[in-house]
Amino acid sequence: MKEKGMLRDEMKIVLGGVERLSYELWCKDIQDKLFHSAEWKVAKTIGVTISRFPEVDTEQIIIRAWHEGKKVAVPKCFPKDKSMQFYLLEDFKQLETVYFGLREPIVSKVSACHKNAIDLMLVPGLLFDKEGYRIGFGGGYYDRYLTDFQGVKISLAFAQQVVEKVPTDIFDIPVHKLVTNEAEYGDSIGK
Repeated sequence: MKEKGMLRDEMKIVLGGVERLSYELWCKDIQDKLFHSAEWKVAKTIGVTISRFPEVDTEQIIIRAWHEGKKVAVPKCFPKDKSMQFYLLEDFKQLETVYFGLREPIVSKVSACHKNAIDLMLVPGLLFDKEGYRIGFGGGYYDRYLTDFQGVKISLAFAQQVVEKVPTDIFDIPVHKLVTNEAEYGDSIGK
């Protein structure tokens, strides 16, 4: 099996070739499936990253959550110890651009959100398999954060990001559900 770094590089090339119109249509399909899911409907607080193209667009998800009266928690990464903390976001003006063009909360303008308060975590990644395992962007932030997370974990991805089998390590934690523009996987994964 190919190593994770090579798989990451290959998928970045695939995603980089996605046309903008297809991207927008696929994002809408994924968002619609998420919004109609039981997990979304019962969640009061959603944990979600601020996406960058060509990741599945999360800004529309955040706007919808606010519109429905849900709380939105977004992460800030601390590279020194590779830890991550979520903060409640009430306005996109509470974000700043940090390393690699990532947008994260301005800590002085937001309140911390404990992981026990997050009902639904939208877990990012580059590659996924139907068992709920994923290859992330290489920092290991989510793998560490999710070790004792008790809420529901869902990943959003384009169909091209789903592979037969993702190489896993002992510390990898599968998501409960994977939602793509073509299908949903997850009745029994992550349990």
